[in-house]
Amino acid sequence: MMRGMEVPEDPMTERVTRALSWKAGGQVLAQISSMVVLVVLAHKLTPADYGLAGMVLVFSTLVYIFADLALGSALIQREAPDQTDRSTVFWVSAASGTVCTLLVIGLAGPIAGFFHEPSIVPLLRAFSVTFLLTSLGTVPYALLARKLDFRALELRSIAASLTGAAIAIALAFSGAGAWAIIAQQITVALVGTARMWMLAAWRPSLRISRSAVREMGGFGANVFGTRLLFYVERNIDNVLVGRVLGPAALGVYALSYNLMLIPLERIGGPMAEVLFPAFSRMNQDLARLSSAWLRAVRMLAAVVVPMMLLLMVLAPDIVHVVLGSQWGAAVPVVTILAWVGLHQSLQRFNSSVLQAADRTGPLLRFSIVSACVNISAFAVGLIWGVTGVAAAYALSAALGSPLYLRLTARAVDLPMRAFFANLRGVVSAAVPTAAAAGLLRWWMTGWIDTPLIRLLIILPLAGVLYIALARITDRGLVADVEEVVPERIKQRLRRLLPGWFTRRYGVGTP
Repeated sequence: MMRGMEVPEDPMTERVTRALSWKAGGQVLAQISSMVVLVVLAHKLTPADYGLAGMVLVFSTLVYIFADLALGSALIQREAPDQTDRSTVFWVSAASGTVCTLLVIGLAGPIAGFFHEPSIVPLLRAFSVTFLLTSLGTVPYALLARKLDFRALELRSIAASLTGAAIAIALAFSGAGAWAIIAQQITVALVGTARMWMLAAWRPSLRISRSAVREMGGFGANVFGTRLLFYVERNIDNVLVGRVLGPAALGVYALSYNLMLIPLERIGGPMAEVLFPAFSRMNQDLARLSSAWLRAVRMLAAVVVPMMLLLMVLAPDIVHVVLGSQWGAAVPVVTILAWVGLHQSLQRFNSSVLQAADRTGPLLRFSIVSACVNISAFAVGLIWGVTGVAAAYALSAALGSPLYLRLTARAVDLPMRAFFANLRGVVSAAVPTAAAAGLLRWWMTGWIDTPLIRLLIILPLAGVLYIALARITDRGLVADVEEVVPERIKQRLRRLLPGWFTRRYGVGTP
C-alpha cells in the first residue's frame, strides 16, 4: 500500500495512499483542534468538573459499540452488499440507537447513584442522544469507507471537530463546567451524522431481511463482543477510580489518559479507518496483507513511539505547560501511561487484520482473557491510588501484547521475528533521541526554571535528532511516512527547512 510494498502498483494502492493522504492532512487540523480544546478546558475547568464529565464519558465508547451492533463492519467486510443488506443494517442500527438512548435516559438515576453524584443525571440524559445520532450514520459511513472515499469522510470529521471545539470553548468560558465537554460530544455526533448524509448518495428502503441479519450476524456478533470487552478494558479503570477514589482523582487519571491517547488515536485511529476496508479487499492474499500490516505498523510506530518516549522523559514539563501547574499530581500517571501508549501503538491494527482475515473468533477469545487480566490488575492497583492503577495498566499491557501479536501474526502466516525486525530502525532512532532529551532536560533544569522555554529548546532538537537517526537506521522510513503527507505540507517544509538539511535527510524532497 505504500512505497516498498512487495506488490505491483495498482488502483487499490493508489486509492489507499490517497485516502491516507487525506487522513494525514485532516488529522493535522484535528490534532491542533484537540490540543487547543484540551489546553483551554484544562485551564478553565477544575479536576472535579473533568471528573463529572468523565463519569458520563465512560459511556462514550458504548455509543460506537451499540450504535450498529458491529453490522457496519460486517457491511464493509462483505464482498458485495446489496440494497437489502444496506437497508437491513440501517434499520437494525437505528432501532439499536433508539433503544440505547431510552435506556440511558431511564437508567441515569441509578448510574448517578452508583457514582454517588446526583449532579450527573442531566449530563447523562443529554449525552444519551449521541447513541441515536451515531446509529443513523452507520450505513453512510460504511458505504463511503468501502469505496475508500476518505476525502468525504475527512471533510465530515473536520466540520464536526471544529464545530464541537467551538461549542466546548464557548461554554467553558461561560462557566458551564462539565457541560462544555458533554456539549462537545453531542455537537460532534450531530454535525458528523448530518454531514455524512449530505455526502452519501444512498437512501434506505423500507425492508429488513432476516437472512441478511443471519449472514452478517456471525461476523458482527464476534466483533460486537470484542468491542464490548475492549470497552470494558478501556473504561473499567475510570469506573473504579471514580467509584472508589472520587471525582477529583478521576479527573487527574482521565486527563492524563487523554493526554497519552490523543497522539495515538489521532494518528492510529484514522489509519485504522482507512486500512480495515483495504485489508478486507486483501484477505485472499495473506502475503500482501501481512506486508501491508507491517508497513502500517512501522509508519504508526515511527511517529507514536518517539512521542511516547519523549512524553515519559519530559512529563513534568509537558504537564506543567499543557495542563497547568494545578495538575502536578498527573505527572507520574502520564509518565506511566505513556508506556501503555507505546504498547498500544504497536498493536493498533491487530484487530483490523484479524477482522479482515475473518479470524473474529480467536479475536473474541483473546479479548475475554485480556479483559479478565486488566480488570484484576485495576482492582489491585486501586490500593495505591491513581498511580497504582496506571502502573497496573502498564504491567497488564506488557503481559498481553506478546499474546495479541502472536495471534495476529499467525493469522497472516508471518513469523514474529519479522514483526520485530520491521521495527528495529524505529526503535534504534527513538530510544537514543528520548535518552538525549531526558539528559538535556536534566542539565537545563539547574539554570532554566521555565518549563516552556525548556520544551521550546528540547523538542525541536529532539525532532531533528530523531529524523537524522531514522535516516541512518531505516533508509525507507522517511520515504514511507512522506508518501502519505499532502504535497502542500511537503512544499511548506521545503521552504521552512534549511536547504542542506532537506538535501542531507530527504525531508520534504520530491
